[in-house]
Amino acid sequence: MLCIIQARSNSKRFKNKVLHLVYGTPIIQHVVNRIKRSKKTNKLIVSSSLNKSDDNLIAYLKKNKIKFFRGDLKNVAMRLYETAKMNKANFFVRISGDSPLIDPKLVDKAIKIAHKEKRYDIITNVFPRTFPEGQSVEIIKTSLIKKYSNNFSKLDKEHVTKYFYDNSDKFLIKNFTFNDKNKIIKLSVDTKKDLKEILKKFNNKQFKNYSI
Repeated sequence: MLCIIQARSNSKRFKNKVLHLVYGTPIIQHVVNRIKRSKKTNKLIVSSSLNKSDDNLIAYLKKNKIKFFRGDLKNVAMRLYETAKMNKANFFVRISGDSPLIDPKLVDKAIKIAHKEKRYDIITNVFPRTFPEGQSVEIIKTSLIKKYSNNFSKLDKEHVTKYFYDNSDKFLIKNFTFNDKNKIIKLSVDTKKDLKEILKKFNNKQFKNYSI
């Protein structure tokens, strides 16, 4: 299955965070490396924007031979739709570029559910959220985005699945849950403070080998 990592560089709270080095490796590369460990994804592409602010990110991806797509900065939903459409994917896995600790086993678990129960529009572990931030996995039916895009608000366009969750009675959504409350800690990098807290918990080896 196609895995799309959405990434941008103009985050107001932590500018250029996807290229910020963590133990000598950019955050985006950590995400890519982890997704590559997945046994059930067969293609990976970073979906970024056409804005100049993402030129350095694209240059890095080119240099490291990581496939990418560039689309609208603010309409993330259509950017991901166009990325999936270009790759002829009926479904795709959505992963955030600020999740350097994403567990590939979760990705495989979601894909396994999607293959077994093909009737669902969305497979998710965030509706409701029981997994830590930074461990979010969503599998989305590509055609859904195009079909309902005219109904999307500004926030819906930015957050991609918000419209479907807000109108969950209209869609077939499968949520898989996580019950280890001891591991519900924030693992996404939204701010420099988030990263600082994460690095307090994990040394280099623990960071690279983390599994939920």
